[in-house]
Amino acid sequence: MEKIRCAIIGPGNIGMNLLCKMERSDFLKCILFVGRNIKSKNLTLAASKGYKISADSIEALIKYRDTYDIIFDATSAESHRQIYQEIQKYGKYIIDLTPSKIGELCVPCLNGEECLNYDNLNMVTCGGQSLVPIAYAISRVCDNIKYFESVSTIASLSAGIATRENIDDYIETTEKALRKFTGVDNVKAMLIINPSEPPILMRNTLYTVVENPNMDLIIESVKNMEKTLLKYVPGFKVVVKPVLVKEGTIATTIEIKGTGDFLPEYSGNLDIITCAAIEMAEKYAIKLMRG
Repeated sequence: MEKIRCAIIGPGNIGMNLLCKMERSDFLKCILFVGRNIKSKNLTLAASKGYKISADSIEALIKYRDTYDIIFDATSAESHRQIYQEIQKYGKYIIDLTPSKIGELCVPCLNGEECLNYDNLNMVTCGGQSLVPIAYAISRVCDNIKYFESVSTIASLSAGIATRENIDDYIETTEKALRKFTGVDNVKAMLIINPSEPPILMRNTLYTVVENPNMDLIIESVKNMEKTLLKYVPGFKVVVKPVLVKEGTIATTIEIKGTGDFLPEYSGNLDIITCAAIEMAEKYAIKLMRG
């Protein structure tokens, strides 16, 4: 069957990573790659590969709206709010890779099927996509969780301008997702940008405060969630299984290794959110193909 047509707005690292992943998809093809500067390196690169490009931003999405079905927004939280306001009336399926907080919070392994019924999905954050599923896995085998804390550490070279400008939105969106999917109100999210050389792989640690935890059940639940995530995030790995670091406090550490599609393998923070976005786009494409 013919692939489902897509537009990408935001020709930065995330946008190019999406483009590379889409080239391997059995269900998706990029019809339009949009930015603001026609001379930008990535727009030029996309054009050299034969993709239709535009520097007209939102105006291009509106002008060519009949040529695509899905929009990937890889701009910024502030820009997405404007893009959605302008484009929602055209009935497009919008996958938002910014921490804008205005779309339905989406973690594919937790609510992917439900999210096919919304027109604007928020893919949370890189830390959210890696640690919210683990928090959910722990919460479903524990009844008395008091606190979740997620700490994500990424390489400085993998943190672009939008990431640095959106740190407050990152924290708020990650915390919102932790509350939504676990039912625990007392949560905290942190992001550390590490300038070390050579660049580190993305590492995420989840701390859980819980009374009388059943460690065997928790370890098994996290192991099963890891298997689920590996179906669409090949670089996902639990490097420290749930362990009691002190009475009532559990630590679990995740490592994300990128696939190296566009960026080096240390850019796992970008890879996990683009993997999640492609997973949802393919689910939606299959839905369209089935009528």
